[in-house]
Amino acid sequence: MAKKSSPRKDFEQLTEKLFWERKLVWDCVSTEEKDAIFSFAERYKSFLDQSKTERECVKSIVSLAKEKGFVPWKEAREKGSRKVYWVHQDKTVYLAVMGNNDVLDGLAIIASHHDSPRLDLKQNPLYEEVDLVFLKTHYYGGIKKYQWLARPLALHGKVILQDGTELEFRIGEDESDPVFTIADLLPHLARKIQGEKKVSEAFEGEKLNLLVGSIPLGDSKVKERFKLAIINYLNEKYGMTEEDFSSAELEVVPAGKAKDLGFDRSLVGAYGHDDRSSVYTSLEAIMELEEVQRTALACFYDKEEIGSEGSTGAKSRFFELVISNILELQGKEANVSNILEVLANSRAISADVNGALDPDYQEVHEKRNAARIGYGICVTKFTGSGGKYHSSDAHAEYLAWLRRLFNRNNVVWQTGELGKIDEGGGGTIAKFLASYGMNIVDCGTPLLSMHSPFEIASKADLYMTKKAFKVFWKGDS
Repeated sequence: MAKKSSPRKDFEQLTEKLFWERKLVWDCVSTEEKDAIFSFAERYKSFLDQSKTERECVKSIVSLAKEKGFVPWKEAREKGSRKVYWVHQDKTVYLAVMGNNDVLDGLAIIASHHDSPRLDLKQNPLYEEVDLVFLKTHYYGGIKKYQWLARPLALHGKVILQDGTELEFRIGEDESDPVFTIADLLPHLARKIQGEKKVSEAFEGEKLNLLVGSIPLGDSKVKERFKLAIINYLNEKYGMTEEDFSSAELEVVPAGKAKDLGFDRSLVGAYGHDDRSSVYTSLEAIMELEEVQRTALACFYDKEEIGSEGSTGAKSRFFELVISNILELQGKEANVSNILEVLANSRAISADVNGALDPDYQEVHEKRNAARIGYGICVTKFTGSGGKYHSSDAHAEYLAWLRRLFNRNNVVWQTGELGKIDEGGGGTIAKFLASYGMNIVDCGTPLLSMHSPFEIASKADLYMTKKAFKVFWKGDS
């Protein structure tokens, strides 16, 4: 007589069969893959250190891509190269690996952004006050203003002089460099002016002024002699006059390198994970491709943090020019109908981060639907706020295809939303690409301290993000 199984065991087996539980990446990978996780993180940290602005990101992307055989599209047209790149206004980059399929059947697109929240210098920034010299700033993107006070800051960017000379600024990163800062008020005097106000009101944007000097030039009879000392230094070292600030793009960013975080070094603490984690993971993934069925396209955009506006954001129609060039590379006519057909038949990932469940602020998350650190790439079906306003909501059929693809290829993944309903929300570039009729969903690395000067990401999640992107591009090939 066969021995009957216990009801408890049956229920346990049923639970294992039917329930879906997140998987911790560290529980799923081999020793070899663990080594790969840490090796990848070293390359990623190096990229972050060299790429703190959009222009620097573009330089890094193009330099690495050229090493892997990518060439400008006009050269690709002449030589028949299958690895191609485009640069637009030194702030947007596209990389493509030409596929075997008819391009009219659609592309496999991953689009990310390389701009991050920061402080920009105003066009007339230099002034002195109480014998100190400052540069006035205007914050860019969504920041908590207090996080930028009383910390070492660096100055990056470009200045174009009256005679057309172009200067590259990167001050505050080398050990021998000076740094800058924004002074904060001592707690002894802050009770009324800061402590009794809402955080949003206690720290004013107009007071985010960068301290840059304190030694005067000349005696007390010289007008604005502290300011004069700084502009004289800039003139002697760089040939600048004060008017040259009007044709400059200078960005204030946190000084210092990306760092391993934790005794076990399992995390990376750095400025710019949002969204340079998506930039680098997709960059490495596309550089490793050799042969694909669908043409693979990586888009690296600017201006996402302020709504994707302008000529270098995801709303720019330069994207359509890239598609027309891809059509030409396959010998197709680059007319409007063909461009729209390519885009409508494409499948895409909007590569962007999500906010991970914060152990100290769990009340703003809905725990069952919040991404967690260490559980792999996060698939975000929709973004927006409130009743899914300003959102691209991915279709069930597309999500079914994507999860099958991830599961078949041992990609550790999870789902997540950005906070509780009506708690807040946010948007990505997904809705702009979705307007062409393509299937698209948001995927990226979960972060702690998102939008701060020191964001936190898991090395395991970063690695799985790269793995997921590579699998996506390889598709069913």
